[in-house]
Amino acid sequence: MQTQSHVSDAHSTDSLRAEYEENQSWGIWTGIDLHGCNPATIRNAEKIKEFVYELCKRIEVNRYGECVVVHFGEDPRVSGFSMTQLIETSLISGHFANETNTVYLDAFSCKFFNPQVVAEYAKEFFEAKDYTLNYTFRK
Repeated sequence: MQTQSHVSDAHSTDSLRAEYEENQSWGIWTGIDLHGCNPATIRNAEKIKEFVYELCKRIEVNRYGECVVVHFGEDPRVSGFSMTQLIETSLISGHFANETNTVYLDAFSCKFFNPQVVAEYAKEFFEAKDYTLNYTFRK
């Protein structure tokens, strides 16, 4: 299943969890493109780590090791920070594109979480104008 709709209330979370379980899903992948983000925040490695630590708390996953944030890219179109955070149930990663002030965030876990929680928190934290949300149940 893929969607760009927004799941926001507790009932929707329950419905999403029920569908996840009915499909006997192994995990859930979420991809979020955040547009028009605060340039100062996406260019600050410590702020990116702060986001990751709080996100892990919000979706109730355990970090495995430290969050890695590295700046690279000679091509201005793609240069910026990239982030990886292993979690006990898989991985959170992202790329922060300086030229467009866009964040490309991915979260994958075999533990259920609500993709909308990730999207809304990321929008708030990075002060994005809007976002595109996709998720897929993996089998």
